[in-house]
Amino acid sequence: MEVTNMVVLSAVLAFFVLCLHFITRRVRLRNLNLPPGRLGWPIVGETFEFMHAMLEGNVLRFLKERVEKYDSRVFKTSMFGDPVAVFCGPAGNKFLFSNENKNVQVWWPSSVKKLLRLSLVNKVGDEAKMVRKLLMNFLNAETLKNYLPKMDRIAQHHIDTYWKGKEQVFVHPTVKLYTFELACCLFLSIEDSDQISKLSLKFNAFLKGIIGFTLNIPGTRFHRAMKAADEIRKEIKMILEKRKGDLEEKRASPTQDLLSHMLVTSDPSGRFMTEMEILDNTLLLLFAGHDTARSVLSLVMKYLGQLPHVYEHVLKEQLEIIQGKEVGQLLQWEDIQKMKYSWNVVSEVMRLSPPVSGAYREAIKDFTYADYNIPKGWKLHWNTGSSHNDPTIFSNPETFDASRFEGSGPTPFSHVPFGGGPRMCLGQEYARLEILVFMHNIVKRFKWELVIPDEKLKYDPMLEPVKGLAVRLHPSSS
Repeated sequence: MEVTNMVVLSAVLAFFVLCLHFITRRVRLRNLNLPPGRLGWPIVGETFEFMHAMLEGNVLRFLKERVEKYDSRVFKTSMFGDPVAVFCGPAGNKFLFSNENKNVQVWWPSSVKKLLRLSLVNKVGDEAKMVRKLLMNFLNAETLKNYLPKMDRIAQHHIDTYWKGKEQVFVHPTVKLYTFELACCLFLSIEDSDQISKLSLKFNAFLKGIIGFTLNIPGTRFHRAMKAADEIRKEIKMILEKRKGDLEEKRASPTQDLLSHMLVTSDPSGRFMTEMEILDNTLLLLFAGHDTARSVLSLVMKYLGQLPHVYEHVLKEQLEIIQGKEVGQLLQWEDIQKMKYSWNVVSEVMRLSPPVSGAYREAIKDFTYADYNIPKGWKLHWNTGSSHNDPTIFSNPETFDASRFEGSGPTPFSHVPFGGGPRMCLGQEYARLEILVFMHNIVKRFKWELVIPDEKLKYDPMLEPVKGLAVRLHPSSS
């Protein structure tokens, strides 16, 4: 009985302290000129409304309702237990991107932090700059162009294996096989299809729990994600330990892949990454290196299936590139530079259907924005939808028009699928290559039509077709 009473008393006391915390916070905030908006219920806030909008693939609706009701520059809400100021439009993007380590620093929900531990995601300040620079030495265009022939071979083999001879293909799960195989090969030199398949299954569980509440009990998404992350790290650790020996015995090259690069490269002070940092950053890059591109490629396939005139223009450009090449000759760096229209198409796809809806920062001191007080500790959210769909920036924003990206392109900070500033996606060039290489190989071999033309999309956590985007394939007469 005494034990039961103690448990009940402890629970009541904890609830009282929690309530007191929120009441104290509310009283303090009333004295500030905060952005207009609604914080919702304690802890929960508007998390469920936001997550529902993501699963409907309609985060833009969540934003528009609040922008129209409160302020088009910034409004407040509450998600994942924290008050959040949502910055809108190019001005909001510019402020957050250009104030890293001044007024703001990167922030992610606790689920991301716990799953990706010592990776770049959780680094700030000078430490983040050094890790980013080390990784960028591998992921820059100058280095990646050396891997372009290998990327082309992987794309061709993938299409021969999973597309050739098929009447119908589910694009989203099939494209994942390409992007994941490519990441495994370039980052870890894994080429065994069974090993890649097993790792891919573990990543499915990891991805489903990366955004959400950190309820780590059996049966929850987060618990399955944590378990999968540990299993993936074990696999990477076995590869890492063998690689150390291979590098010492000269059986592996320092430029062989990303893993070798991390093992042999130090920061300017001479410090090398620890084993755990290598494992966590490899996990991060395997995730970011394949899932974002899978989303973009699925949506590229969707739009090209819906817009025959755009497909024909892409096909024309790709056929011009292969003219004069010998049969079987692989793509070269200069070929990628000729794919201007194709990349404009990809850019327009990412404007209309960005793979991620945005990201987060945290206020590291009190500051003022748009005449409103932003308190230290508040979470800050920038989003793609508020600028990508602004008719004052993109005329007829619902219409697909790849010509928007000709010449100097859109207004700065208005097209932000890769983010911006010091935290811009470090895999941007890698993504450009894997997307264009796949487009080159798929359009010259197939035309396709959508089985479900109006198939809905959802964010989980990346944008994806709800039913996998089935297409009927027709071998190209070209």
